[in-house]
Amino acid sequence: MNIEGLKDLVRKAGELHRRFEREFPKLYESDDIESLHSLVRLLYSLAEEKLNLASSIHREVAIVGGTIEHYAKELQKNEHQMKFRLEEVLSLLPRVNDYESRTKLKTSIGRLVQFHRFYDYTVTQSIQGLSSEIEGLIFIGSTGEKEKKPPTSIMEKLRKVEEVDARLSTLIALTYHLYTHPSWVHKVEEALRRWHSRGLLWVEARNVEKESGVPDAAQILEGLALIGIAEKRYRGGEVVYRLRGFGKD
Repeated sequence: MNIEGLKDLVRKAGELHRRFEREFPKLYESDDIESLHSLVRLLYSLAEEKLNLASSIHREVAIVGGTIEHYAKELQKNEHQMKFRLEEVLSLLPRVNDYESRTKLKTSIGRLVQFHRFYDYTVTQSIQGLSSEIEGLIFIGSTGEKEKKPPTSIMEKLRKVEEVDARLSTLIALTYHLYTHPSWVHKVEEALRRWHSRGLLWVEARNVEKESGVPDAAQILEGLALIGIAEKRYRGGEVVYRLRGFGKD
């Protein structure tokens, strides 16, 4: 693994995110379709570049696994969702010519703004987590160096630290949502219950998101699983959830 190259990618991701966050508030100031269209095109271009960087980072750390891969996945997932939401707005802008099309655009922008409320927090946490993890990769040489393997006991301790750190990050995210969007947590739980009532015992996060309307239900589901309200398992490579005690396999 090229540690210096990876550090450079994460540094660029941070710089690009800060630029994106400087531009995004202008969305509230755009008072005509032309200026709004220009701004959304710029944001979309930045989002594409951010997603490409996030994907490159994930490819670099995938072989390592653990907490650093978790941060990379979170970054890539959030950048993908932001690009998708901007793409939706961008597709509607050229067709704004009547009340119905203006309503669709307003609704799409509303979803974008709602998602952005926790997007900055999550992306910033992921980038900071990646930076911290990279500094801790003291046992892996840069390109051209022979890989150094630490003692098994040290690796086991590092693994346990990573597990605790991942759980803490999940708990912090859930606490953040409980403070800023308490209704989202209830909506996710109710959406999961509705899927169960339809006969689906184990539910994927995207189905809960669709049912609840909460932009990133997966993060809340992880928190609910951590505190014991929900259960999770892997099926076919996907994580699925159910309310604890709801039905049997």
